[in-house]
Amino acid sequence: MIFIVAPWNCGKASVARRVEADPLRQRAERSGRWAESLAAWYLRARFYRILARRYRTPAGEVDLIARRGRTIVFVEVKQRPTETEAIEAVRPAARRRIARAAEHWIASHPGALGFDRRFDVIAVLPGRGLRHLKAVFDVEGRPW
Repeated sequence: MIFIVAPWNCGKASVARRVEADPLRQRAERSGRWAESLAAWYLRARFYRILARRYRTPAGEVDLIARRGRTIVFVEVKQRPTETEAIEAVRPAARRRIARAAEHWIASHPGALGFDRRFDVIAVLPGRGLRHLKAVFDVEGRPW
């Protein structure tokens, strides 16, 4: 992918230059999108309704927001070699950002106020499938 970057005009004529995106970053982005799609299909197969994907706010991002019954589930998807590495990859700062983004989503969807909330992690384990870890942390971002 090629991005066009135009520097700020500081009184001189500026010329746009082409900047190549980092191929490793592109591969990681594609891999992450693939893992999120796989996780969404996994949840659908288990009767969850996907309400949002890659929900972004100024406070943070949630990979998937799903509903099953009276529970709204905010899901972080991690592709790692082991389940432990996937959980450890969701660091305290990331948990807090996810919780803030979840609060933003709830505030913008008043119909969801009466629902229970849960924060899950889906670990995509290459060659071994998926592992759905429920209630990994709470609304303040603290691990259970």
